[in-house]
Amino acid sequence: MGLFDKLREPVVLKKDSSAKEQISQLNSVLQAVSSEMKSQIEQDIRLLQYGIYGEDALMFELKNSHMPMYIMHDLFFELNDLKTQIDFLVITRKLVIVLECKNLYGNITIDNTGNFTRTVQLGTHYNKQGIYSPITQNQRHIDMIRELRRASKSLLARPFFDKNFDSNYKSIVVLANPKSVLNMQYAPKEIKEKVVKVDGLISYIKRLHDSCDNSNMSDKDMKELADFFLEKSVPNNQDYAEKYRNAASAHIAEIISASKEPISDVSLSKSAAEISTNIEETPVYKALKNYRYAKSKEEGVKAYFIYNNAQLEEIIRKSPKSLSELKKVNGFGDVKCQKYGNDILKILSDNAY
Repeated sequence: MGLFDKLREPVVLKKDSSAKEQISQLNSVLQAVSSEMKSQIEQDIRLLQYGIYGEDALMFELKNSHMPMYIMHDLFFELNDLKTQIDFLVITRKLVIVLECKNLYGNITIDNTGNFTRTVQLGTHYNKQGIYSPITQNQRHIDMIRELRRASKSLLARPFFDKNFDSNYKSIVVLANPKSVLNMQYAPKEIKEKVVKVDGLISYIKRLHDSCDNSNMSDKDMKELADFFLEKSVPNNQDYAEKYRNAASAHIAEIISASKEPISDVSLSKSAAEISTNIEETPVYKALKNYRYAKSKEEGVKAYFIYNNAQLEEIIRKSPKSLSELKKVNGFGDVKCQKYGNDILKILSDNAY
């Protein structure tokens, strides 16, 4: 640490979260939908609130760590057609740490191949199910960070950056539910080193920091690095209520074209649920969903990275006949169209809706 460095405690540079805006969006459509769809929206809201609770617990630990660090919450990055939302980015004197917060309920087990399973007690029975690996999810975040920083380096500096990246940037998955039991007895060492419960996070960061051979960054260097990521972060403009609004809008257009009679609020509420249910039962919806699932497994990513449900429904509604028309679908740029475009167009052609 430099002679004139004054940072002694954590500083939160970004603490807001898009989750609260998402809840606001969902609440805005609650009164305009049927009871069936209302139940689904309320479930979405509960999941978001649950996630906020976990992130608040993680933030509390970071703010009370008494370590010199910069904390940034809920960063959203875009690069080409790729998008990444990072729960927490922490910059200490020696490290940049990407934290993925998981407020998982139930008991979590990681086996000897790194697979995650969750066991939940339901009365006298136990339900065991596999869950998507948060290690894989956070690795995608690390990869985005790598590309953003690498692009800022000169050609001469990039080999040095690549060589030292893994020493400077760390990935940690934080399980924020204090009631969850974490069993990592047979997990591979490289997995154990990336998963920790929230009450052990600060001790873990301190051990990681103390065992690191990197030179200490000055206050200035830390702040410049933090500012870089803040400048690269863009607003998350995803409309989480879009699928509900779109369902209603599609049916409204149908009714208007068939009849000039006034449309009551009650009929809108029913139509939103009906059109959403109907579209999910169509062959084209199922074919696009199966294709998305297959591609996500092939590429080792979450299905919504290929396209989310709102985009899937928009593809069906617009029924593009060419790649240029597919680009009019929200989130489909040159890269996605190149990777998936022809397959999607063939599915649409084979399953005319």
